[in-house]
Amino acid sequence: MRRFRTRLALTIVGLVLLTALLLGAGSYLFVARSLRGQFAADAAAQAEFAIAELATEDRLPTGAGLAEFEDSGLAEAIRRRGGVELYVDFGAGAPPYASGFAAAGTPALVEPRLQEIVAAGRLGWQWLDLGGEPYLVVGGRRPEAGPDFYIYFSAGDVAAALTRLWQALAVGGAVLVGLAVVAAGAVSRRVLHPVAAAGRAAAAIASGDLSARLPAEGRDEFGAWAESFNRMAASLEYSIAELQEGRDRERRFVADVSHELRTPLTALVGEAALLEEHLEAMSPQARRLGELLAADTARLRLLVEDLLEISRLDAGSDATSLTEFDAAGLAGAVAAARCPRAALEAPGSLPVRTDRRRLERILGNLLDNAARHAGGEDVRVTMRREAGDLVVVVADRGPGVSEADLGRLFERFYKADAARAASGSGLGLAIARSHARALGGDLTAHCREGGGLEFVARLPVAELLPDGEAPDTAG
Repeated sequence: MRRFRTRLALTIVGLVLLTALLLGAGSYLFVARSLRGQFAADAAAQAEFAIAELATEDRLPTGAGLAEFEDSGLAEAIRRRGGVELYVDFGAGAPPYASGFAAAGTPALVEPRLQEIVAAGRLGWQWLDLGGEPYLVVGGRRPEAGPDFYIYFSAGDVAAALTRLWQALAVGGAVLVGLAVVAAGAVSRRVLHPVAAAGRAAAAIASGDLSARLPAEGRDEFGAWAESFNRMAASLEYSIAELQEGRDRERRFVADVSHELRTPLTALVGEAALLEEHLEAMSPQARRLGELLAADTARLRLLVEDLLEISRLDAGSDATSLTEFDAAGLAGAVAAARCPRAALEAPGSLPVRTDRRRLERILGNLLDNAARHAGGEDVRVTMRREAGDLVVVVADRGPGVSEADLGRLFERFYKADAARAASGSGLGLAIARSHARALGGDLTAHCREGGGLEFVARLPVAELLPDGEAPDTAG
């Protein structure tokens, strides 16, 4: 949002700067053209008056040369009319009259085009820069035979006025850009305020606050957008509330059913156990039915116990109790009970402080899964410490699962192995992951090269200190 606001502000400032440059350049060119044009018109009028009214036949006869011109006083009269310097060409190789800086270089400073205009009997002018000073030279021929007059007018005042105009435009443009920066920041904040509010509301909704809403201000597009956002948020809140209520009902139902089944199931398990004691005295057909009944009763008991456990985990009523014990010894005992052929790789002693029952449940469920689906063959349990975590790895060389099924292994009642759909409750891995997360860690699954699965449980634990040592409390 901040980067977009910056881009918006820079866009506004850029547009203002471009506008200021275009207006400033246009104003400067217009004023410069007007001042120069007016100055040239005034200088041409003065030059025309000097040639036509001052340089008359009475004052400077036709065919007069340099000496007669100097005696006529025309040079001083023309300077009083505004001309700064003067150059007079008498033609026919006669020496010219040149005043001041024009004494030697004036003919070379007059463009041939201006000389042609003057020779044709018309009035013309040319802009010059002499010694860093701007001048306008106006040339004309006295009818009919001459001489040719070139009168130099100083354009310093025009140049100074244009310089002051340029400076004023530059200062005005800088002030305008500065104001544009301030205004652009305010405008961008104002324009993007609804977007920022929407971002905060969306973040609040993402964090679980479904009551977040946008203030619906005005009747413009942002107001309509805010109303649409609020309707969407209300609909989302209602839908999530419905889903949560349905989930809660489902959990209560599962818990209630599991609890209600527990009493008759206990009696049924006891009756199945009594029946198993008399199987040998039964006929083969009755014995087979008794064995099936006992197996189904055991599987039903496992399912009900798993349902009760998953209900407690969902409700958060299964408290964590931290105790100090040897994790390697626990792993060896669980492996011997659940999957005797599993190989254990762990230090001789691995003292930790965590919930023993949860760790035992994680190990037991992973080993049960390996024994059930991999037949207990080539099952390896590895246990080690990494930083502040206890890492437990249970790997097998069973048939494994596809990459598509890998992400669903921890779903409740999901069974990737259809051939063994009748075995197990389909909750073992989900329960193991719930216990791992209850301890602050996680449980993940990976496909092994060459076939099989690898389950990795990473659990934060506290390593016990040797006897007699106190914990380090240094800051």
